[in-house]
Amino acid sequence: MRPLLLSLIVVTTLSASQAAQTFTGTISDEICAGDGHARMAMGPTDAECATACVFAHGASYVLVDGTNVYALSDQKRPEAFAGRKVTVTGTLDAAKKAINVTAITAAK
Repeated sequence: MRPLLLSLIVVTTLSASQAAQTFTGTISDEICAGDGHARMAMGPTDAECATACVFAHGASYVLVDGTNVYALSDQKRPEAFAGRKVTVTGTLDAAKKAINVTAITAAK
């Protein structure tokens, strides 16, 4: 009985640590996330630069919250929000600074 109880506690703890969180920031690309889009100048707006960096240079979309840059598991949804402030819902892999995305919405 004890091994079963211990297993249940471990599974419950792991499940709780994977609860969805929300993160607010701007959708950018991994190349321009730190220095901004002026360096690359791949378009007249941040949105166009981010999209161009993804398509022309193989960059990935990221979420920049002013302090952290988070990799995003979903690379389709961020395209519609490039250069915009958003709220991302998902689970965080803190070791990888990556968010397993479940939703992206425009920030209010």
